[in-house]
Amino acid sequence: MSLALAPSRSAARFWGFALLGSAVLAASAQISLPFWPVPATLQSLAVLLLGALGGGRLGLAAVGLYLLEGALGLPVFAGATAGPAVLTGPTAGYLLGFLPAAWIAGLAVRDSFPWRQAALLTLAHLALFLPGLLWLSGFVGLERAWMAGFLLFLPGTLVKTALAWAVLRAARR
Repeated sequence: MSLALAPSRSAARFWGFALLGSAVLAASAQISLPFWPVPATLQSLAVLLLGALGGGRLGLAAVGLYLLEGALGLPVFAGATAGPAVLTGPTAGYLLGFLPAAWIAGLAVRDSFPWRQAALLTLAHLALFLPGLLWLSGFVGLERAWMAGFLLFLPGTLVKTALAWAVLRAARR
């Protein structure tokens, strides 16, 4: 094998961190309160931290690996579920919303202004909810999706966003 075809150490390191990030995301999915139709988990906090601490590219890679692992049958989703059925069920929009959320949270790592970091992390969290609500509304209707898929989660969302911001601020020091 020629050196040109050998993976670089930096690429191996990147994918190693992405794999570790997908494992963190899978673990955060298992810390769950069984709300219906969307369980309350620590996944959104993990997604924000993956992006905010590792950058958008690493956050996207970790989330992408996590979704692939679940699609292939590894029990990484909430409640140790897996498979394509989860990716077409009521929570699929939230799972896919992890991708833009991780990317937007990754913008916060490059910003040195605390208020803009907080705004970016809040925007990232909202970017997670938008596809989640739209997809969920196809199962339970828009009004119920708004209540059970957003308003119910708002207090926890605010706490997780503030926690992600505090961790980012501490890591920058």
